[in-house]
Amino acid sequence: MEVFRESAETIRFLNEKRKNRQLSVHLVPTMGALHEGHFALIRAAQAKNSVLAASIFVNPTQFNNPDDFANYPRKDAEDLHNLEKLGTDVVFIPKVEEIYPSKPVISVSFGELGAKLEGYFRPGHFHGVALAVSKLFNIIQPNTAFFGQKDFQQFAVISQLVKDFSFPVKLECIPTVREADGLAMSSRNVRLNGEQRTDALILYQSLRHAEAQLKQGQKMATIKEEVKEKFISKNAVLEYIELADWELNTREVYSSPSVLLIAGVIGEVRLIDNIIL
Repeated sequence: MEVFRESAETIRFLNEKRKNRQLSVHLVPTMGALHEGHFALIRAAQAKNSVLAASIFVNPTQFNNPDDFANYPRKDAEDLHNLEKLGTDVVFIPKVEEIYPSKPVISVSFGELGAKLEGYFRPGHFHGVALAVSKLFNIIQPNTAFFGQKDFQQFAVISQLVKDFSFPVKLECIPTVREADGLAMSSRNVRLNGEQRTDALILYQSLRHAEAQLKQGQKMATIKEEVKEKFISKNAVLEYIELADWELNTREVYSSPSVLLIAGVIGEVRLIDNIIL
């Protein structure tokens, strides 16, 4: 496994690989602190006659809370060990100064798509995502990039980015990997103490409760009040639970296909989840 920290050497290596062998490059972008959810993306990206590339970069421009950025778990040595075990060919693990040698002045807006849900509670988040992903696409030049369903809105935003900027990249969305009790795997889960880890199940339980109620004809307005009360009983904060179509236009009643999305704060840890209906 080759590990690079500079863009130029990463580009040279991948160009050399492509030159004579007509290889495809499959990319799994990550922010590190890898878990089985990331490993599922790696396994999905593995294919014959291809180069499997992963990136590890905790992107500061997508954090609207400096404390969240500072506390984001970093496990570079363990991550590199696991990526090598999984058969990754190339890992790009740059420092912040490599990706942002100067403060970016360009601003990327996704209109209503980027202003709702995560965009509402994390202003500027998707602008930062767009900057980092665009840079990774330009450096790695992947044929295919793999993302997780847990960040459903992020996948929708990146799909729009690829469309509007004409990136020659195919995107793949891989289903969320869960713990045995249903909790969506997340790098942030390690920040939960024992009681908070149990309380965090309220996200997935609320999604399943909402699904059952919607399919019985209940409206989202009523479900939101029910879920809000459940969160209060756990001393947790519900930021949103919404039913939406594929373009993330919110709905009041169930129709297929739909996605249910939720975000909440357990202790000081913000978590998100979703299920496809």
